[in-house]
Amino acid sequence: MNEQYKSLFTNYTFKRGLELKNRVMMAPMTNFASDEQGKVTDAELDYYRERSGGVGAVITAVAYVTRDGKGFQNEISADSDEMIPSLKRLADTIKGEGAKAILQIFHAGRMAPKEELVGDQPVSASDVAALRPGSITPRELTNLEIETIIQAFGDATRRAIEAGFDGVEIHGANTYLIQQFFSPHSNRRNDKWGGSVESRMTFPLAVIKTVKETVTTHAKEPFIIGYRISPEEIESPGITIEDTLTFVDVLADQDLDYLHISVQDFWQGSIRDEEDKESRVILISKRVGDKVPIIGVGSLHTPDEVKEALDSGVPFVSLGRELIMEPKWVEKVQAGRESEIKTTVTKNDQEKLVVPDVLWSAIMNTPGWFPIEE
Repeated sequence: MNEQYKSLFTNYTFKRGLELKNRVMMAPMTNFASDEQGKVTDAELDYYRERSGGVGAVITAVAYVTRDGKGFQNEISADSDEMIPSLKRLADTIKGEGAKAILQIFHAGRMAPKEELVGDQPVSASDVAALRPGSITPRELTNLEIETIIQAFGDATRRAIEAGFDGVEIHGANTYLIQQFFSPHSNRRNDKWGGSVESRMTFPLAVIKTVKETVTTHAKEPFIIGYRISPEEIESPGITIEDTLTFVDVLADQDLDYLHISVQDFWQGSIRDEEDKESRVILISKRVGDKVPIIGVGSLHTPDEVKEALDSGVPFVSLGRELIMEPKWVEKVQAGRESEIKTTVTKNDQEKLVVPDVLWSAIMNTPGWFPIEE
């Protein structure tokens, strides 16, 4: 290994006792590879096995906690005890290659696609449609339904523990239900679940509380709790960086093991104000990084770029597309073979890269998502 990349390979122990062998994680990426019931498939396990040897931890594709919260075709399910054997296969596969296994859990809310709906409408904090073409106006959740979903996050956490995972990541980002409760665009409620920025935190904080209580009750081995957050929304009204800084001040006191900042580019500034160029990851890290570890992500391709991100003071990075194009990214850096890292794909690479069919089709048919060579 080249000495300049030594910082990527120092170990780290979280407050709940889980130790990672290095500072690079696999980012949570939807792979569309579970079966119709939400059980993992052999193709999905092969995909994770190929990428779990070098990274310190794998954060899985998101798993839904209730059936009406399913957000994608062929998504992982954590919505019933029947899914524990499936989840165990996934945890065992990841851990069998040497990485820690973290299950990302969520509810899609108003972003549940029409073809995956249980009824005629998705559900959300309020009956406000997303500002996207073809969006369906959701039904506002009742108080009882909200409490049921909160408990479902706890139940999914228990299943992750019983399946042998090393942690869960609560998905409070990317426009899904938890973010919908925090957002003034999607949450227009005037009860305890909405209103001021502090009141809009009520639902995510209740989810965190339930997950923590579940871990305390059921985990016999170190089991970490992370939270993923999107810093801003482009909608008006929408989440501002001022809202988020107020929120992360509170999140930093929730005994979380990490905050995962969801952005397209680690160094990206505001999506609301083009004059504001300060990296949202760095801004949040400066605000609360002394209280809770931060994971940075976004358009970090080379070892030099990852090192620069870590040098900023963020203790972890997660890699997404890079680990699809180059499953052995970490191993090659550690062996001093960084010049061999692939930074493009060709249409003939699917089998070599061990990518499931639907994900490969999405890669090939989404312009600009991946650099594709002829």
